[in-house]
This record gives sequence, C-alpha cells and structure tokens, in this order.
Amino acid sequence: MLFNLLEGEASSGIDWSAVWRTVVDWLTHTGIKIVIAIAVLLISFAIINAVTKKIYKTCQKKHADETISRVATQAARITLKVLVLVCLIAYLGFEIAAISAVISSIGIGISLAVQGTLGNFAGGVIIIVMRPFKIGDYITSNGVEGTVEDIKLFYTHIVTTDNKAVVIPNGTLANNVIVNASAKDTRRVDIVMQVAYGSDVKLVKELIKKVCDENELAFKDPAPFVEMSELNESSLDFTVRVWCNRPDYWTVKFALLDNIKKALDENGIEIPFKQVDVHVKDEAAAENKKGVK
Repeated sequence: MLFNLLEGEASSGIDWSAVWRTVVDWLTHTGIKIVIAIAVLLISFAIINAVTKKIYKTCQKKHADETISRVATQAARITLKVLVLVCLIAYLGFEIAAISAVISSIGIGISLAVQGTLGNFAGGVIIIVMRPFKIGDYITSNGVEGTVEDIKLFYTHIVTTDNKAVVIPNGTLANNVIVNASAKDTRRVDIVMQVAYGSDVKLVKELIKKVCDENELAFKDPAPFVEMSELNESSLDFTVRVWCNRPDYWTVKFALLDNIKKALDENGIEIPFKQVDVHVKDEAAAENKKGVK
C-alpha cells in the first residue's frame, strides 16, 4: 500500500523538495514578519494603555476636568492603536491604498445602516464640547435622573439613587431637555404645607418660620419665605422656600418636613387629608312624607 502511495506521488509529478523550500522560504521571510508584527502589536498596545493611564492619573492629580480627561485619554488610546495597526499592515507588505478603499466602502455601508449610532456620536461630541453636564453631576432627562458616572462618545452612563446603572444614547441627550441639579452651588428647597380651614394663619406662618430659622443648614440670607399661597378645596396651602448648599438639599428638606409636622401637631393645627362626605337620600321616605302632607 505504501509502495502504491509513493508510486502515485511520483506519477503526479509533485516536487516535494520544492514545496519544502517554498514553505521554509515563507517561514523565514513572511512568517518571521508576522511573528514580529504580533509581538510589536502586543507590546505597543501595552505601552499605549500604560501611557494613557498615566496621563489620566496625572490629569486627576492636577484636578483637570474629569469629563475632558476621560474622553481625551480614550480618544488618544484609540487613535494610537489604529496608527499602530496601519503601520504593521504596511510592514507586512499589504497595499495601504487598496485596504483604505475597502475600509471606505465598508464604512459607507455601515454609516447608512447605523445612522442612529452616528447621531449618538454627534451627540457625544456636542456634549463634550458644549458641556451641559460633567461627570459627577446629578441630571434629569427623558424621565431618568441620577449621577453621571461616565461620558463616552456614544453613550452616557448614569447611576440612579437606588444604584441602578442607566445607559442613555448621547443623541437622545443632546436633543432633549437636560436638568442639571449640580450646575449651581446652592439650591432652593420648595415645600407646600396644607392645614385645615379654621387654622390661625398667623400662627401657622410663625411656626413654620421658626422651624426654618432653627435649621442650621438653611440660609438666613436670603431669608426663608413662608406665605399662604392657595385656598384649596379642603385646605389652606402654605408655600415654604428655603435656600441651602447643594449637598445639603435632601437633608434640609427632610428635616423641615419632619420638624414642621411636629410643630403643627404640638400646637393643635390639623393637617387635612382628602375625604369624601356621602349623603344617602331615602327616596321612599321622602315620598311617604310628601303623601302625609
């Protein structure tokens, strides 16, 4: 059987020595180039990652803007890696012009298929340049609110107060209303307190004003505002406005609600709740009453 196989190879006219020389020649030239290219690729990527990470840490130490630092280092990392890939492709002997043409054709096709993604990219550029918010800000948009954790070219990552991660497309953010609660150093706490009809309006205002003045975190200038703002269907509504530092917003609001409720209760002032009075009319009794008359 072996004899038949060798005889078949001889009859086929294959020059195995030439094949072997071709393989050896390829390994000693192109093969070594590929190995070198892979080694250079791995080392270059490791160096790029280390350098960009060092740059980012340096920016943090110098207290540079967090958003600009992250986006700039990410863009630099991607750009440098692409340049390394292009150089290695040229080193391996591939025609850059032909590859560029293929990439351009593919890019056109992809751009037509992912117009929404390109819109997100444009939105990311707008957010980075115009800076309606930055990393660490507390924002509200499209019914979602939370602290901005990261801003990337295509998506913005925020974390809600109950620690949920939300990823919002930048195109959506750039084309909708954004409420940035962290843009200013101070915030105003707005509270509406309702008391029952018949309550002493002057006493209610004095009690609420006293609670506001006793709160150490609430500003005294501008002074707290307390006025009756509406005669509701079943209550007298008092609007309370107090200014404080932004980080103290929730602490001040919760403290005011708690202490105002205690002050009103201690002075016998009722806080009404919604209720419905139902009157049942006995039609049969009414008819009998008419008949007697």
